[in-house]
Amino acid sequence: MKLITLLLAEDHTIVREAFRKMLEIEHDFEVIGEAEDGRETIELVKELRPDVVLMDIEMPLLNGMEVTRRVVKAVPGTKVLMLSAHSDSAYFQSATECGAAGYLLKQTCAHDVCRAIREVQNGKTFFSPSLCRRLDRLPPQSRSRAGRFNMNATPLTTREMEVLQRIAEGNANKETAFELGISIKTVEKHRWHLMQKLDIHDTAGLTRYAISAGIIDNSFQLRAA
Repeated sequence: MKLITLLLAEDHTIVREAFRKMLEIEHDFEVIGEAEDGRETIELVKELRPDVVLMDIEMPLLNGMEVTRRVVKAVPGTKVLMLSAHSDSAYFQSATECGAAGYLLKQTCAHDVCRAIREVQNGKTFFSPSLCRRLDRLPPQSRSRAGRFNMNATPLTTREMEVLQRIAEGNANKETAFELGISIKTVEKHRWHLMQKLDIHDTAGLTRYAISAGIIDNSFQLRAA
């Protein structure tokens, strides 16, 4: 029997360890790698070619949405299951538009996580049952409006996404420049482009946008308050 190979992309070590222990109980799963930030996830996917990636939506260096977009483009055979604490339909829709094969709320039971992995490996999609029930209760017109926020409606370059994430996380231009290996002047240029593209002209507005897009966790907003 061919095992389903898995990569765990989660920045919290204790959560990764819990997922690994849970998944290794299953006879048909094999965890072949773990990543704690977005860039490492992309590198490991290209190197290891896992069948399925369990992807945290809020990842350091590069958020889960952007990582998913890159992964499905670079390694089409790898399926992505998005893990999120957000039940808002905007996150759900944005994840599917990025190419995720499934969307699991972090409170999803172990049985459904394992079921989701097997479903997406077989070419199907899977979404947390509680989220599906919630969407099913909406009238058709509301369902079509749900999650109307769309990252593709205002396309940002990969570098702009990286800069936006760091702005929203409270990084200074100097710190962002160091992390991305670019000049401070280039960071300032990307910040200006972001404000022009999004028609948002202050850091607080960019942070709110990043939260609504699922680029960062809304706990950053609480810490900044």
